[in-house]
Amino acid sequence: MHSLAWLAWLVAAIAALSATRNPLYLLLAVACLALVGVSLPQEPSRLSRPFAVWKFGLLLIGLAAIFNALISHYGETRLFTIPGRLPLVSGDVTLEALVYGATNGLALAGLLGAFWVLGQTLPVRALVGLIPRAFYPLAVVATIAVTYLPATLRQFQQIREAQAVRGHALRGLRDWLPLFMPLLVGGLERALQLSEAMTARGFASQGKPVGSIWQRAWPRLAMLAGLLLLAGGWVVRLSVKAEWIGWLGLAPGVGLIGLGLWASGLRYPRSTYRPPPWQAKDTLTLVGALLVLAVLWLPLPGSGSVALWYTPYPTLHIPPFDVRLGVALLGLLGPLMFSLRSRRALR
Repeated sequence: MHSLAWLAWLVAAIAALSATRNPLYLLLAVACLALVGVSLPQEPSRLSRPFAVWKFGLLLIGLAAIFNALISHYGETRLFTIPGRLPLVSGDVTLEALVYGATNGLALAGLLGAFWVLGQTLPVRALVGLIPRAFYPLAVVATIAVTYLPATLRQFQQIREAQAVRGHALRGLRDWLPLFMPLLVGGLERALQLSEAMTARGFASQGKPVGSIWQRAWPRLAMLAGLLLLAGGWVVRLSVKAEWIGWLGLAPGVGLIGLGLWASGLRYPRSTYRPPPWQAKDTLTLVGALLVLAVLWLPLPGSGSVALWYTPYPTLHIPPFDVRLGVALLGLLGPLMFSLRSRRALR
């Protein structure tokens, strides 16, 4: 699939997970993400992960529930009481605080799963290509950061296999030293080689500025004006009941920021040997993502957005559920059928 289609899918997933704390909608969104992740074709070239994502997600939900129950003593359903005068800890531990913490952990686990799916689907070049050309130093740093961990894991596996061939066994903390020392030395060598290569290619050099002062300054001025309009429109939306007045500032602000980024990126050309084509599956994924964003963000009549608001305080109760919102969240399943087709083709 095209990287822009996956980017739209990721934005829709983030919007769905951050727009509500209703556990029913969060469970539906996480289930859609899990189905998309499970349907991805398994490539033998992928490195084995040191931990399962779903296990880390369950751990995150549990830690968030326990943390919120210990520091938030609100709610009427008391489970037990922590005695003493410990700051933030002493007091009643309620069921409502435990549920609200688990809900926050579920949203965080869903965000982790969405980024994991994106990382499993797109190669590093496609991920870096999503960064605007105006932020080319950030793209270089992102490339180094994304490729550093797989290279380190690959080297760690090679060192561990080499030490196992020599008869080295891991029995205690001291036995890990023959693994970490070569790993540290290899990391330093890769860092020195990378710095020499970047210096040879002139990454740190300062070239002469191209164009007049106005040509170099107007993209930054446009982005500054866009940020001011964006902040002003957001404040108006929060303070005035007429939301359309706030949109008059938000829409031009986003447009000016995009225009400034586009003009700044023209100074840093980027070439692609074989650009990926836009296919029907990309259109379906984009339509599903736009459906989710439209229902969640736009004030559509009859969208049932009131059901997004939920809090278990002061007494735990069954959260509301609007079927229309649930059907709209199924737009996150756009890449599912094509992922299944790709898996069948690999077989």
